[in-house]
Amino acid sequence: MEIERKFLVRDDSYKSMAQRSYRIRQGYICSGHGHTVRVRQRDRQGFLTIKGPSFDGGLSRYEFEKEITLDEATQLFRLCKQGIIDKTRYLVPVDDGHTFEVDEFYGDNEGLVIAEVELGAPDEPYARPPFLGEEVTGDRRYTNASLSANPFKLWK
Repeated sequence: MEIERKFLVRDDSYKSMAQRSYRIRQGYICSGHGHTVRVRQRDRQGFLTIKGPSFDGGLSRYEFEKEITLDEATQLFRLCKQGIIDKTRYLVPVDDGHTFEVDEFYGDNEGLVIAEVELGAPDEPYARPPFLGEEVTGDRRYTNASLSANPFKLWK
């Protein structure tokens, strides 16, 4: 079970706080009714992920992820719908032991920066670093699957 909160990012101070970063490319083989099957390339690794519908207003959902070879990921990208997500993920640790994942998007989602923190329980407390803006947990527009179908550049 994945439990996470999602936020818009107000400035780029997260970059100087980041422990590391890596490039991510991901596509969706299928998505609908809250279910997704995606393929992801993170640097030189491949992953196949299946997610179920969200609970708690978008706070939690079931997730299954399996590492696959880079060649398998490359082959699976051929099955993906249009709208490949391209982003850099920054890992930003905070003093309370949590790590925020900050995604800076490129291509059709250029200009969008989102931070997520994974929690052990829906009511688990966490520190709010200064770069966090408005919380968008549960706003489906900000899911990667939605951004692949309805990219940020088309929003009015």
